[in-house]
Amino acid sequence: MNYQREVTREEWEAYLDEALPPDEMAELEQRLREDPAAREVVADLISLRDAGIHTLGAVWRRHRLSCPSREELGEFLLGILEEEMAQFVHYHVKVVGCRFCQANLEDLQGKETQDPQEVLARRKRYFQSSTILLDRNRGSGT
Repeated sequence: MNYQREVTREEWEAYLDEALPPDEMAELEQRLREDPAAREVVADLISLRDAGIHTLGAVWRRHRLSCPSREELGEFLLGILEEEMAQFVHYHVKVVGCRFCQANLEDLQGKETQDPQEVLARRKRYFQSSTILLDRNRGSGT
């Protein structure tokens, strides 16, 4: 199999962490299916992980150290994030294509469009169900 480009170790690490944009994930998935050498590289990376051997880059990606917090993403959506950080979030989400942060933003946008009455009714149901559980626990002595 002759591929147009070499895949770096860092790209395979990102693949294992599901930290690549969907089109790149699909490309590497296809390569794994077709290329025994690619499967060997990934198997070696998995073995190293299982043995507890990690690169600094892998730790950085796995713990999402460059990702903005959910609070910062919310402030970004509201347009109240400081300009420099807003530029970073835009770059991180739109250019880098962080799927984790994209999913967080989609979730936050969904919450933004919910009917306030629906939210209040749901909170009331949660409170009532919690109250019932607390009453049961008090009665049982736990």
